[in-house]
Formats: sequence, structure tokens, C-alpha cells
Amino acid sequence: MLQVENVSKSYPLFDKEYHKLLYQLFSSKQRVQRTYCALDGVSFELSKSETLGIIGRNGAGKSTLLQILCGTLSPTEGSVTSHGRIAALLELGAGFNPEFTGRENIILNASIYGLTKTEIASKLDDIIAFADIGEFIDQPVQHYSSGMFVRLAFAVIAHVDADILIIDEALAVGDALFAQKCMRFLERFKKTGSILFVSHDSGAITRLCDRALWLDKGKMRMLGDAKEVSEAYLEHIYSEQQSTVISKPVHKSDESVLHERYEAFHEWHDGRSDLLIHSNLRNDLSVFPFDVEGNAFGTGYVDIADVYFRDLNGKPLAWLVGGSKVVLEIVITPNSTIDNLIVGFLVKNRLGQTLFGENNYLFHLDNPVNVEPNKHYIARFGVTIPYLPEGEYVMSVGVASGTQEEHVQHCWRHDALVFTVANGHVVHGLVGIPVGFCEIVPVEQ
Repeated sequence: MLQVENVSKSYPLFDKEYHKLLYQLFSSKQRVQRTYCALDGVSFELSKSETLGIIGRNGAGKSTLLQILCGTLSPTEGSVTSHGRIAALLELGAGFNPEFTGRENIILNASIYGLTKTEIASKLDDIIAFADIGEFIDQPVQHYSSGMFVRLAFAVIAHVDADILIIDEALAVGDALFAQKCMRFLERFKKTGSILFVSHDSGAITRLCDRALWLDKGKMRMLGDAKEVSEAYLEHIYSEQQSTVISKPVHKSDESVLHERYEAFHEWHDGRSDLLIHSNLRNDLSVFPFDVEGNAFGTGYVDIADVYFRDLNGKPLAWLVGGSKVVLEIVITPNSTIDNLIVGFLVKNRLGQTLFGENNYLFHLDNPVNVEPNKHYIARFGVTIPYLPEGEYVMSVGVASGTQEEHVQHCWRHDALVFTVANGHVVHGLVGIPVGFCEIVPVEQ
């Protein structure tokens, strides 16, 4: 659907304003002393029904690339070949006349995409309904909020029968409900069309995309599986912020028994647990052992030696049951003194969607944890395992220091634990939660 071959984009830089004028008047004769390279030798292909994510920091060249793909910029070198209609949601409000009403801008934008008057008339009501901005549809768009801009722009591109959709970060300014509506549309569109999706959010890239392209300072840093590229990008961001190195392999630490305080954890249970455990709806989770040699990054000031589950009697578990209470233990070995220690975990499904997670920060807000080198420490989390649909899941584990908002990542392990769910009763949503009781009673009049 789209073929990009060795695309580069350079801009001349001028020391004096009149140099720019001379260049514009005599570009063929005027020699440029300096140039800025926004893109340098970018090549990739987009196949039919494929979603390609583009990830990178501000200034990486993402917007320049998208404008070249849409035809609003010409490359300095290279070529772009496309097959089919391209619809794009780029800079907020691009292509809108601020003095036109929302309805008039729908007609204008649809015309730009090549729709006839008859086609526009047949789709107008559906576009207005999708945008869902009420009476503002007949008001000048110069009075719109950023969220209303996005609603209107996305509603148009969702109804122009495009073959390729290009979506920039603009969705980030929409409200949560509309963003979910857009994501549902994109999931449907993926079955028949191709998508280029640009985001800073590595989770969104993993969730929505088949492959990903990582741009860094105009160059291709990595092109491949969306999950692998997103993890590499995340690692790079942390390491660049902290001047970190990949942590070295560690040895297992000794196990220790659970504290008596977890006895109170027995008291509450799901009212359906007895029924579920003795039926074919029991949610069984098979947990694979922790991989010491797994992919990790961070400062190296802490090593994650082991990650595992125990039952409330202290017995290590390789098999969990949804709805049960267990203790997650993360064994760490500091290599230096660390103050304000934060240990946490995230559980994701195979699409990279974060389902749940936790860390100790709020638990120890009034009494921060400080650790010393060459000792073993165990972080324990008493958790109730949610009910999960069948499939594969991974748990990433991290050790940092600082605050929730500003912290230094000392060791982050992708896929520290991997587990599979064989069966279960979850039919709606990404997870099911244990429910203490459920009753229906008459109300006295």
C-alpha cells in the first residue's frame, strides 16, 4: 500500500536574513553553507491490513515524515509510492477554515479527500453523529476547543473510505470516551485498511500495531516487531535520561518465610469461589520460572535476583487460581546504598495492554525504604489474583528510587514472569475481579 525508499529531508540554514532571500531568488546558483537534516535515509513498506507504529521523541522527524507521506512536503531525496486514498489526522485543525462552521468544514475536508457532492451528502449525517459535538456543528470552528477539533477531524477521516489512515498524536487531546470510540473504529478499520499510527506511548504502539519504526534524530533506529521496538525505545529513554548501562546477570538469593501479618489476608474471599474452583470455569494460571538472563536495563545499582509467587503458608507456587490470595515476592540485591526505594510490577496481556500493577511507594510514603549494598531484600505484595481470559500474560518488574513522578530506574526486567491461562469464565473486559457478595432483595415501600 505504501513504499518509502531512502527518503531524506534537509532544510538550508542561513546566518543572515538576506542570505535566505538570495537563496530563494537564485537557488540554483546560491551555495548553502549549512543544512539541517530532518530525515535521513528512511525506508519501509506498509502492507495491506497492516498497522505500522512510528515512535520517537520530539524532533525525531515523525511529523516531517508524515507530511511527506501525505504530499504536503516534498522529500529532498528518495521517493514515496502509495496505492489508494490516504486520509490523515495530523496537526490540530489542519485543513479547517476557522471562519467556516463545523458542517461547512466537513464538506470542505471531504471534498479535499475526493468525495463527490452526492457522496458527501450521503455521509454527512453519519459524520455529524460520530463527531457528537451537538449544536456546535453549526458554529464557526474558531470557537471550538481542541477536543472538538479532534472529534470533527477524526469523524471526517473515518467516513471518507480511505485505504490508508495516518493518525498523529492529535488523539491525545480528546476525552477518554471519544478516544475509546476512535480505538474501536481503528480496530475495525485494521481488517480492511492500512494504518500509520504515531505516538509517544509505547503501550499504545504495542497494543495497536503489528510492526513499529523507531525514529531518532531523523534516522531509522529500529524497524521490526511492535513489542520489541517499543521495549527498546523505552530502554533508550531511561538510559538517556540517566546515563545508565545494562545491568549484569545476578545470582539467586535465599528464600524467607512470610510474616504473620498476612494471616488477616485470609478473611475476605469471593462469594463464587467454591463454585468456580469445583467447576470447569476455574481460572488456572501456569507460571513459568523467573529467567535470570532475561532482558533488563537500568543503572545497575540493583539486581533483581528472583521473582515468584507463594501461597499464604509460604509454599512457592507454579500454578495459580484466579480469585485466590497469594504473595508476590521480588528478591533484590543492591550494589550501592539507595534511598527512597521503589519496587513495583506491571502485568500485561499479549497485546501489551497494561492490566494491573502496583508498587510500594504509597505504602512507605511516611517511612521511605533505604537499602544497603551486598544484602538481600524481599519486596512482598499480598494480592488477590484477578480472573483472566485465556491467553498469555507477562509481568514486568522494576526497581527505582525517588518519587512516583520523578525517579531513577535501577533495574527494569521485561517479561520477568510469563504465565498462561488455560480456561476461565471471563467473557467481558480484559480482566474479571473477585466479588465479595451479590444480592437482590425487595425494597420495603
